[in-house]
Amino acid sequence: MTVFCATSRRIEPKENCMSTATASNKKADATKQTTSLSASLPDQTLVGWLHDMLLIREFEVRTMQAYSNAKIGGFCHVYIGEEACAVGAIACVNPDDPIVTAYRDHGHALARGMDPGACMAEMYGKITGCAKGKGGSMHMFDKPHHLYGGHGIVSAQTPLGAVLAFAVKYQHEVMNKGAKKVALCFLGDGALNQGALHEAMNLVGLFGLPVIYIVENNGYSMGTEIHRGTTQADDLTKKADAYGIRSATIDGMDIRTIYDQFKPIVDECRENSRPAFIDLHTYRYHGHSMSDPQKYRTKDEVNEIKKRDSIALLAAHLMDERSVLTEDAFKAMQKDVKKTVKAAIQFAEQSPAPAVDPELYSDVYANPQPNLSPIQDYTQGAENPLL
Repeated sequence: MTVFCATSRRIEPKENCMSTATASNKKADATKQTTSLSASLPDQTLVGWLHDMLLIREFEVRTMQAYSNAKIGGFCHVYIGEEACAVGAIACVNPDDPIVTAYRDHGHALARGMDPGACMAEMYGKITGCAKGKGGSMHMFDKPHHLYGGHGIVSAQTPLGAVLAFAVKYQHEVMNKGAKKVALCFLGDGALNQGALHEAMNLVGLFGLPVIYIVENNGYSMGTEIHRGTTQADDLTKKADAYGIRSATIDGMDIRTIYDQFKPIVDECRENSRPAFIDLHTYRYHGHSMSDPQKYRTKDEVNEIKKRDSIALLAAHLMDERSVLTEDAFKAMQKDVKKTVKAAIQFAEQSPAPAVDPELYSDVYANPQPNLSPIQDYTQGAENPLL
């Protein structure tokens, strides 16, 4: 298997650049996958993955256009280049397994099944958005799909990942409700140095909480190269060793590799109620946010990575190896995705903005009490469109 070795420029793929697995069961040897799980999946499952990745990419392209036209405000972080990470990882869990992520979250929301219209309306700050326009780009939330938000503060979601894992474990083991579950907590490599993550990892390791921390390692914390910002950058799994947590390094540019290597870890964490830590090597084609001038890397570096584009890799596999996708069918899929995203934009543009009164004073408290404010009563606002 080819993975991206953590070099200073992170361009050249190298063989066997990961450290040799220890004799301890804490660390998975992600380079030795004897059985290809993805090969046993139905053709339509992989075709569905391709569709979802195309949807995310087209959605983000149109998001960038809307942001440039001042139709989307605030901060905006697009997911282009990293589509395989969200789609592949989420494909490994059950629909009712809880997920929490950081602020580059549109891709996760769509991969989890959020309606593109509700996602785009939230970007536009409209009442029909997934958080009634109050969250915006960085705070996608979809309770029906068990997506418990994107979070704008770096690493703020990592303790929440531990809490979600505690909740599902408590429900199963103490309340005898439902099946075993596992929580996914996505974070960027910039969150590795936050104390919240290390406190959370200590607790999940201590209590055996079934949460998997997935580092979407795109090599840059905003504009700071990973080697300049964190220790053990060549092997981030060493950070998990300190807490007795199983870990693995996975090539995040190939969705089949993600499924092959991540699915067994998910199944083991679910069955044994244990945490895990994944260093998922990926790359973002655009800046950290829409305001990023990207002076810290060259165009040649980006173009080199694009030679292993995740969408192109999967499309080639479906065409050349499985022979279930034709060029015409691929073009038709792209056309259908464009139509879907165009409809989402029209929905967002035609939707009303939240009314200042009462929405400004609603949904602040779960159980509003009288006399909380000397100037206004807090209330429950309009019903969330996703509910």
